[in-house]
Amino acid sequence: MIGIALNLLGVIFFWLAVEYCLKDQTAENPGEASLMPFADDPEVARRVESTKGMAVKSTSPDLKNTGWGSPRT
Repeated sequence: MIGIALNLLGVIFFWLAVEYCLKDQTAENPGEASLMPFADDPEVARRVESTKGMAVKSTSPDLKNTGWGSPRT
């Protein structure tokens, strides 16, 4: 009997933990994440936008490296 109660508490705890971790997720998040690989190539981003009909939040490829080491070429 105690084993069933512990198993039930474990399942409830797991369910609550998953719900807490996913509370800020929206329907757009998985779609935005699937478009991230195309964000650094403007030409590919335009093709994906025209094919999928979704906007790709692209980054500028000519940003200078301000961190440690030499700039990338």
